[in-house]
Amino acid sequence: MNHARLCALLLSLLLGCGGAGAAGLSPASAVQPVISLIIDDMGNRLEEGEKALELPGAITYSFLPHTPYAQTLAELAHGRNKEVMLHLPMASHSGKPLGPGGLTLHMTREQFQETLKENLRAVPHVAGLNNHMGSLLTRHPGAMGWLMQGMLEYGGLYFVDSRTTALSVAERVAREHRVPAIRRDIFLDNVREPEAIRTQFQQLLRRARNQGKAIGIAHPYPETLAVLAEELDRLEAEGVRLVTTSQIITIQRSNIPWRASLSPSPKAAKSSKP
Repeated sequence: MNHARLCALLLSLLLGCGGAGAAGLSPASAVQPVISLIIDDMGNRLEEGEKALELPGAITYSFLPHTPYAQTLAELAHGRNKEVMLHLPMASHSGKPLGPGGLTLHMTREQFQETLKENLRAVPHVAGLNNHMGSLLTRHPGAMGWLMQGMLEYGGLYFVDSRTTALSVAERVAREHRVPAIRRDIFLDNVREPEAIRTQFQQLLRRARNQGKAIGIAHPYPETLAVLAEELDRLEAEGVRLVTTSQIITIQRSNIPWRASLSPSPKAAKSSKP
């Protein structure tokens, strides 16, 4: 049996008992590069959020807690079979206001845990969470330990480290607590210009072809939504598959080695390394 078929068979067996996070995956995911796209900062504006939810495919949407339209839009996303996340505000080095539900280093453990619970109650259908800002808080193992303990008590959640600082320990602490975790690879729209966003999207695809999977984070800006609508329409021709964040974590946890030469994309075959 060749390596591609072996990978497909192994992943099929793993995902057959992988629970809800594996839903919708096929064995082809083992031999095809995959990406996950998270749209952050959902919940503040209704029209903006509705337009974001019109994007095709398995986009994941991350909602700020206690925002005016978080519950409405999260329910709408769930009704359209989109994955919902909590975009959890965390203290940053800049000292920018966190908005409601922010976690800080000045909290007691009880305050921290209660705020986390209130945030989770504020957004329905949450499958996982990622940090909003957090360049300060994600550096602290103690605070991240409290977070992971709270997630375990809630049950069934995964964590995405948005990597707002290279010094983040969040992903490591999550794994130490056996919380399913992954890190962001590419921010798509730090520069809100169509060509810059398109360039970042292509970088995301290159990352996926090189390592088998990649996670991009974007925002519901008009420029971003316009570029994504175009690029997602071409994704199949690029030989890359869009999956939910829970699915990409399932693929990562399967520990099947990736070989770029297995990709159906000619571009990926050229980028393979000996």
